[in-house]
Amino acid sequence: MVDPVADMLTRIRNAHQAYHQGVVVPVSKMKTAIAGILKEEGYITDYAVEDRDIKITLKYHDGKGLIAGLKKISKPGRRVYVGVHDIPRVQNGLGICIMSTSKGVLEGSKAKDANVGGELVCEIW
Repeated sequence: MVDPVADMLTRIRNAHQAYHQGVVVPVSKMKTAIAGILKEEGYITDYAVEDRDIKITLKYHDGKGLIAGLKKISKPGRRVYVGVHDIPRVQNGLGICIMSTSKGVLEGSKAKDANVGGELVCEIW
C-alpha cells in the first residue's frame, strides 16, 4: 500500500455507498486524528481504536449517507501545501478540509484560527 490515508478514505467511501454500518481500517496516528475530526464535525457516529484497527461507525440520515464525497488532495507524487491565507473553502462552506500542520492534524477553519498553514490532506463534503 503506497498511501494509507487514501486507502482509509476509499474504505469509508465504499462502505458508505454500500450502506454498511461500519468499516475497519488499520491504525495509525494520522488516521486516528482524521477519524476524530470526522466525528467532531458530525460525518461519522463514532470510532474506536482496538489493538491494530480503527472501527469507524458510519452515520446516515433518512436512509442517505452524510458523506457526499471524499477527495484526497495531497498525494505521494504531489504534495500540496497551503498558507494560512490560502486555505480553501470546500463546496462553498458546506464541506471541510483536513490539514496536517505544525500544531497537529486540524480542520481547515481551526487551522485558520490557529494561524497556521500546512499540507492539505483531503476534502470532505
